Amino acid sequence: MGMWASLDALWEMPAEKRIFGAVLLFSWTVYLWETFLAQRQRRIYKTTTHVPPELGQIMDSETFEKSRLYQLDKSTFSFWSGLYSETEGTVLVTIYADYIAPLFDKFTPLPEGKLKEEIEVMAKSIDFPLTKVYVVEGSKRSSHSNAYFYGFFKNKRIVLFDTLLEEYSVLNKDIQEDSGMEPRNEEEGNSEEIKAKVKNKKQGCKNEEVLAVLGHELGHWKLGHTVKNIIISQMNSFLCFFLFAVLIGRKELFAAFGFYDSQPTLIGLLIIFQFIFSPYNEVLSFCLTVLSRRFEFQADAFAKKLGKAKDLYSALIKLNKDNLGFPVSDWLFSMWHYSHPPLLERLQALKTMKQH
Repeated sequence: MGMWASLDALWEMPAEKRIFGAVLLFSWTVYLWETFLAQRQRRIYKTTTHVPPELGQIMDSETFEKSRLYQLDKSTFSFWSGLYSETEGTVLVTIYADYIAPLFDKFTPLPEGKLKEEIEVMAKSIDFPLTKVYVVEGSKRSSHSNAYFYGFFKNKRIVLFDTLLEEYSVLNKDIQEDSGMEPRNEEEGNSEEIKAKVKNKKQGCKNEEVLAVLGHELGHWKLGHTVKNIIISQMNSFLCFFLFAVLIGRKELFAAFGFYDSQPTLIGLLIIFQFIFSPYNEVLSFCLTVLSRRFEFQADAFAKKLGKAKDLYSALIKLNKDNLGFPVSDWLFSMWHYSHPPLLERLQALKTMKQH
C-alpha cells in the first residue's frame, strides 16, 4: 500500500513538477548507468595484470602495463569529469538563479505600488505561483531590455531589467538631467523641440507595456515551452551519444579521413561530431528555430488573451528601438537564423489581435 500511495501522490503532482523531476531523473539515471559500466571496465583494468596468452607474441609486458595504467588514469579522469558535468548541470537548473546570479548583478525587490499589484493580479489569474518580483540592474552591463521568471514548483520569481522600466532607467535619468527637466514634469518651461527629443530618446516601457511583456513571458510558462525545450535537449543529447557509440567502431569512417591503420578516439570524436553529424545538426538547428518562432507567436497570442495585444504591440516597438534591433529582414535569412520572428511579422500578427 505504501508504494502505491507514493505513486498516487507522485501522479497527483502538477504536470510541470512531474516533467521536471522526470528529466532530472532520466539524466542522472543515464549518468549512473554509464558510471556503473565504467566501473566494471575499471575493475578489468585493475585485475588484468598480465598479457593475455593470445597476445603474447605481439605485445610485450611493458607495453601492456603502459596501456593498463593509461586506461586506469583515463577512467579516473572520466569519472570525475562526468560527475562534475552532471552536478554542474543540476546546479544551473536548480540554484543558479537564487544563489549564483546575485553574485554578479544587484537584485532589488520591486517596491510596493500599482505595477507590483497588477503583476500579482495577472499572475494569480493564470495560476502562476509568484512569490517575489525583482528589478535587476542590467544597465551596468548593457542597455538590453528583458524580463524573465525562474524558480521551481510553487516558488516562482519574476525579474525585470531596470532598462525595461521607464521609471527605473538610468538613461532616462541622465536625459532628464541633461535637458534640465524634473522627472515627470513636462509643463515647466521646456520647448516642444526638447520634449520631442527627450521622448524619442527615452528608454523602457510604461507599466501597461511591462505587463504585456510579462504576459508574453508567462505565456511561455503556461504553454509549457520551457519544459518542452528541456525534453528536446535531453533527447537530442541521448541520441547523439547513442549514435556516437554506434559509429565509433566503423573503420570506414576513419579510412575516409586518412586513418587506415588506427582509430584514435579523439579523432573519432572530431570526425563524428564535427563532420558526420553536421547535416543532422543543421537540420535540427533549423527545426528548433522554426519551433522557437512558433513558440513566440503562441506567447504573443497568450498575451492577447490576457487583453494585452495593444500594449504588447507598442512594447515590441520600444524594445526593438532600445535594443538597437533592425526592423527589416530578408525572409529567407530570418527564417534560417532568427529564433524570434522579425519585428514586422510579430506586429502584423498582433494587428488582428489589438484591443480597441
